[in-house]
Amino acid sequence: MTGCEIVQQNIMVDHIHMLMVIPPKYAVSDVIGRIKQFTASRLREKFAWLSKVYWKERVVWSPGYFVSTVGIDEAQILAYVEWQGHQDSGQAQLELF
Repeated sequence: MTGCEIVQQNIMVDHIHMLMVIPPKYAVSDVIGRIKQFTASRLREKFAWLSKVYWKERVVWSPGYFVSTVGIDEAQILAYVEWQGHQDSGQAQLELF
């Protein structure tokens, strides 16, 4: 969508943290829906086995998401998104063993 920008992202094993700029003319739910739709299509193209796992509903992403506005604390939110990537990567390693 024109004017939307991903400022920072951290992709985890089972979720994603993103700091985005979304112009007020777009509903956040529409933007998130399009991101999920686009990435799910690309994942299905790249990983054909997903059609066997999600054959009934063709669902890749869960329907939920969390959104919070940034406002004047943008630097703090950006730092949190970066920090969360380090936190989550350490937890994922612990769970694997």
